[in-house]
Amino acid sequence: MRSLIDEAAQALTDAGVAFGHGTTNAHDEAAWLVLWRLGLPLDADLDEAPPTDAGPTTLPPGERAVPAEQAEAVRALVRERIARRVPAAYLTREAWLQGLPFYVDERAIVPRSLIAELLVDGSIDPWLSEHTRHVLDLCSGNGSLAVIAASVYPEVSVVAADISTDALEVARINVERHGLCDRIQVVASDVFSAVPGVFDLIVCNPPYVNAHSMAALPAEFRAEPALALAGGADGMDFVRRLLREAPQHLSEHGVLVLEIGHERAHFEAAFPRLEVVWLDTSAGADQVLLTTREALAQALLVAASSGAAR
Repeated sequence: MRSLIDEAAQALTDAGVAFGHGTTNAHDEAAWLVLWRLGLPLDADLDEAPPTDAGPTTLPPGERAVPAEQAEAVRALVRERIARRVPAAYLTREAWLQGLPFYVDERAIVPRSLIAELLVDGSIDPWLSEHTRHVLDLCSGNGSLAVIAASVYPEVSVVAADISTDALEVARINVERHGLCDRIQVVASDVFSAVPGVFDLIVCNPPYVNAHSMAALPAEFRAEPALALAGGADGMDFVRRLLREAPQHLSEHGVLVLEIGHERAHFEAAFPRLEVVWLDTSAGADQVLLTTREALAQALLVAASSGAAR
């Protein structure tokens, strides 16, 4: 099996495919495709020794020969990955985020938000309290952040909102798959237009890719819904409306956690008066920020005063 993974990795490398939808390199993506096609767990230990009673000729999984028919099925999957230039998750119909599996197809972007790790590792917890009961996952896509939030905080109710009804069909699959239909409400909403109530925590991974970057995206990213990626000339079109409307949808001590990818410079240029905290993630400390209802309201007040003065 290991030789088949190496062969697949070399084919992906030679073809120059792009990664970033659950893997960052050819070897990991090859292992994913091989294990999935063979029906093996993605966390299988290829070097694991067989049980002592398995027989003297039993080899670790990585050293076992793959039957010719199965090997050809793997090669066909790799060829499809190369020919179609789509994320592997669209072929396997599954993606993993923070140890949880999610169904995904072309109706929603592949889940990969850095906010997921902040929910799981407790980085946001210092801004929350025992009164945190209502969470909004805005721009929910396939619902992964809503599911993770509900899993991390078993006492909260969650609203998963998105403008795309196609994406929300995928989100409903995942909410049901994780047995959270009683705690997660799926809502079609243009930003806050149809979102019910106020929230103690809003998490949002919005469309934030600026126009120049959108034009340069590899094919694998262009295979995802542009609605979930494109943020206008500077990437801040959606974010401007979000920050303008957020204070009235946050509770008194509510917080907003916002992912803006590689757009920090554009964010700071667009919102120079807004006090934020940049959160450490596996991708660095300049891609996810946290701000409070108080800070948002103050920034809006200052902006309005400045406008009136002019």
